[in-house]
Amino acid sequence: MSGFPWGAFAVGLGWAAATALAVMLATFAVAVRKGVHRVVDVAWGLGFAAVAAVTCAVATTAGEGDTGRRALVAALTVVWGLRLAAHIARRGRGHGEDPRYDAMLAQAHGNRNLYALRMVYLLQGTLVWLVSLPVQAASYGPGPMTALAWTGAAVWAVGLGFEAVGDAQLARFKADPANRGRVMDRGLWSWTRHPNYFGDFLVWWGLFLIACDAGGPAAAVSVVSPLVMTYLLIGGSGKRLLERHMADRPGWAEYAARTSGFFPRPPRRNP
Repeated sequence: MSGFPWGAFAVGLGWAAATALAVMLATFAVAVRKGVHRVVDVAWGLGFAAVAAVTCAVATTAGEGDTGRRALVAALTVVWGLRLAAHIARRGRGHGEDPRYDAMLAQAHGNRNLYALRMVYLLQGTLVWLVSLPVQAASYGPGPMTALAWTGAAVWAVGLGFEAVGDAQLARFKADPANRGRVMDRGLWSWTRHPNYFGDFLVWWGLFLIACDAGGPAAAVSVVSPLVMTYLLIGGSGKRLLERHMADRPGWAEYAARTSGFFPRPPRRNP
């Protein structure tokens, strides 16, 4: 593992942690003023974008890492984060508190806002720092950029496409009053029950490939990121919780029987 700038990388980790914390604390202040904690979902994407931008700036100032790889991983993360934040902000405009946060805060003993700070904002800030490890490692990895980095960028692009197209299709479906109470089973949603989560999955494995391009040490320290994200999307707060919420909706059982739970495939004709 010689050649990797561990000292500069450690400094970068500190800056990344401070950035994630600052974004979450600023979001917490906005949420308390508005009386709605669902705004933290917008901060998820913004946190990654901010960490990527700060990491790029700090690594550039330190003179570490390949310029092209550093710019590539920062740009991809910022694009993904800002798109996600804008989509969630549009989706939540005009709505009250998210039922998930209402249920969580109902368990609070004492000040609900302080409970939300501990259980939501600080936890999400920690996850932003942890999941962004490929972005940080790729920014400091020595050696020139190779085809592996572009392979990672291609995987990222497919993931972003799945996520953006899936979100747009679902938004159009929900905008039609005739679809109220129905299950979305068209377009990408006929190939996978969660095209947006599958897109996130590809985005972070693609960024991990870019970190692998930076060398063995960068890959070793950042592999935890796509593994954690995969768990969150499939077994954590993503697919599992959403399907539990959808289980009683009319038509869901039939839809689930013919449609892949995560990885896309053609729908079954005779489920």
